[in-house]
Amino acid sequence: MPTVAQHFARLHPTSSQRLSGAAPEQASPVVLMVSGGADSTALLVMACTSKLDLRDGRGLARIARERIHVLHINHHLRGVASDEDERFVRDLCAHFGVPVCVEHASFSDLGGQNLEAAAREARYAAARRYVRELCAQTNTPRTSARIVTAHTASDRTETFFMNAIKGSGPAGLSSIPRRRNIIVRPLIDMTHGELCRYLEVAGMTWREDETNKDTSYLRNFVRHRVVPLASERNANLERTIGATCDILGEEDAFMSQLAARSLRACVRREQEGLIVIDADRLASAEIAIARRMIRLAYRFVAPEERLEMRHVEAVLSCVAAGAGSLSLPGSVDARMEFGTLALRTAAARESIVAGWVPVPGTMPLASQAVLETGVVEVPHGADPVAFARELSEASDALQAGRTVCVDAAALGYAERDLTRLLETSPALPAEVLNARLWVDAPAPGDIMCPLGMHGRSKKVSDILGAAHVPVAERASVPVVRTSPGGAIVWVGGIRLDERFKCTAASKLLIKLVIRAIAETGARMDG
Repeated sequence: MPTVAQHFARLHPTSSQRLSGAAPEQASPVVLMVSGGADSTALLVMACTSKLDLRDGRGLARIARERIHVLHINHHLRGVASDEDERFVRDLCAHFGVPVCVEHASFSDLGGQNLEAAAREARYAAARRYVRELCAQTNTPRTSARIVTAHTASDRTETFFMNAIKGSGPAGLSSIPRRRNIIVRPLIDMTHGELCRYLEVAGMTWREDETNKDTSYLRNFVRHRVVPLASERNANLERTIGATCDILGEEDAFMSQLAARSLRACVRREQEGLIVIDADRLASAEIAIARRMIRLAYRFVAPEERLEMRHVEAVLSCVAAGAGSLSLPGSVDARMEFGTLALRTAAARESIVAGWVPVPGTMPLASQAVLETGVVEVPHGADPVAFARELSEASDALQAGRTVCVDAAALGYAERDLTRLLETSPALPAEVLNARLWVDAPAPGDIMCPLGMHGRSKKVSDILGAAHVPVAERASVPVVRTSPGGAIVWVGGIRLDERFKCTAASKLLIKLVIRAIAETGARMDG
């Protein structure tokens, strides 16, 4: 997102700005994406004979010929005409003495995409590969390279109307940006008509794609039906919409920055395929920011998928209600529980142990195991510490270390609430009392205060190493916490935290047991 100085630098570059960044740019590759149509042909001619603004701080400047490389993608969608386009581009590059790389694309499996989107994705993927190869050859950083496309003000106007017709937010209505990372569009302020006239004056020919006349495609419908009609009311339509797109794009970038900052403050847990968000903070965010936060969180777990507005609204409805779950595109599960919103991919649901376990209640774990939680009252007159030890040892007659008793008060649970739970019904929903624990896998940087170390802290990774847990198996070790990202209560089957141990003052205990699923089934049958 540019500052005022950066925004107007392209219009009024100072001498220092023109010089800044020149040194690292001298050998970095500039890849022109040339199809053979009027716009991309004009791009090549201008790059070789005139000046272009590559948005590298130098403003309008000539590009050293040795930096210029052309990429042409033969999509093979128009038979002989596609091959003729390829020959035209090869001849054009030979005329100007610049190297050309031709890649061939196949679209036998679109994977649910429309053809236009699949072709666009193939072009940019090829361009990124080519840039990587060229940067490796020239030993230059990719950040200083440029992928240059021939998008014009006309393309921008068409995309604006297309997205408006389909329904879009500010990101879609901002249309085609001037720059995205190393992709730049120096012709974005010129119209298609102006470029055609430029080529005619220069005595250059170009290729025409006959499919551009087929109005069954949305872009062609907008180009031949919508834009001419709108131009009757505004002869300067393309530049007017271009200015609107700039404003929308800059404001969208600012809003996205705010949303990203807000999301970082709300995240309680994140790992591959999983993100857990503080739902109360999300619910208190302005709706415009909250919608973007959901999209950013979803992109974290499913970067290749896209959310529609109805999905975003459905998730936020669950957040507002404080409960509910739904399935999102890409088999992502969105679930509201105990004041948190968790987004999980299908792979994460299978491989990652992460979620709330109610007290009392059960939760499936990895390795065919289950975590059971329960509430136990210390008998009147009994020694709480000795009682907890006996309870654990009795449960662990077969497998030591698989049961612990935790002081309920240390977890912050009110005695009257848990007593009510014991006196009424063991089936009373834990949500009523907000009694729950978070269970997930060890995370980098996890620290706890192991029982017996008198309050001194230790890395969980060191504890697992001392327990001889193989590195490959550590992700399956359940870690019980007070909340996502909260204090560690128990590294399942290995070590209890000193802060949650039973004391002489303990009256109610939370019993945590890890059982094999087969053992649980046998116990239930008995």
